[in-house]
Amino acid sequence: MENSKSIKYWAESDRPREKLMQKGTEALSDSELVAILLGSGNIKQSAVELARDILKESKNNLNTLGKKTYKDLMQFRGVGEAKAVSIVAALELGRRRKMQEVVIQQKITSSTDAYDYFQPQIGDIPHEEIHILYLTRANTIIDSIKLSQGGTVGTVMDIKIIMKNALERLAQAIIIAHNHPSGNRNPSKQDIQITEKLVNAANFFDISVLDHIIIADKTYYSFKDEDIMPKPE
Repeated sequence: MENSKSIKYWAESDRPREKLMQKGTEALSDSELVAILLGSGNIKQSAVELARDILKESKNNLNTLGKKTYKDLMQFRGVGEAKAVSIVAALELGRRRKMQEVVIQQKITSSTDAYDYFQPQIGDIPHEEIHILYLTRANTIIDSIKLSQGGTVGTVMDIKIIMKNALERLAQAIIIAHNHPSGNRNPSKQDIQITEKLVNAANFFDISVLDHIIIADKTYYSFKDEDIMPKPE
């Protein structure tokens, strides 16, 4: 028996696709947009109801939803591989669009500048990454590299590679950035210890480590702002 809750039984003005075409994307809720990606629901739910369940499981947070894999989404009844991949792909496009919209700072003058630079890259990914920003003495950007990628609980910061890249680029200053997928912005004991080691290594080459930024979704922690940047020995 066909599901009487199917969207095709709704008033045309209430159907997500028709609503988008008539009123624009801004008129749709998050669940209605996800419903368009789903295309259909399951035997008990319309696409919108299924979309609401998917969002509810992510605490109605699109950033949290963006960390889901297609296999995570396939746990919902009525979400097969094709639907799951469509949602993951759409959220990845949104993330890339956000990255492209960021005006790349030619000069980093504060922790906010550093956060604005790195947040679109690592703010909502489900694993931990470490990125290094290489700067001139005037804090103009020379280059930015992804140093390493790990799991959900940590990754490795190789000081030798950081310094090798700094010397090759004739960098005068460095900013470290990494993310905490858990959403906890506070530094771990290991974060503090490795920062201290890098400060001492960089000091040997007369290179300044200006800050260590920890990004947790829409917030961040700055070693410099919190006055815990280690002093070279």
